[in-house]
Parts: sequence; C-alpha cells; structure tokens
Amino acid sequence: MRGVGIRVDRERCVGAGMCALTAPDVFTQDDDGFSEMLPDRPAVTENHPLVREAARACPVGAVALTDD
Repeated sequence: MRGVGIRVDRERCVGAGMCALTAPDVFTQDDDGFSEMLPDRPAVTENHPLVREAARACPVGAVALTDD
C-alpha cells in the first residue's frame, strides 16, 4: 500500500466540520472551528475509506488527497 498525502486548504475551509466528524482519528477543528489534521494521526493509505469520504464530504473542497 502506498501512502496518501492529505492537505487542508485553510483559506477555503468554512468550518463545517465534516472531515472531523467523518474521520476523527485524522482531523480535528482548531479553536476557531477550522479544520486541521491531528499531529499524531495514524498513517493513511490509499485504501483508508474514511479519509476519502471526508474529502468527498467537505462542502467547499478544502480537504484534498495527494500522492505521497
């Protein structure tokens, strides 16, 4: 399995929290309500369905998956 990079575009984020609700072991919200990745998140592979769903669930497309 290869790794997948995850990017949260904080300029685009509106704080809907769908990523944190969908994949709480990877995402959280900061004190202002904007999404960010947990520093001690597990290694994410291309087959991690919750991270892919979190990217799809973001209403403004602030969460993106990239090739590592």
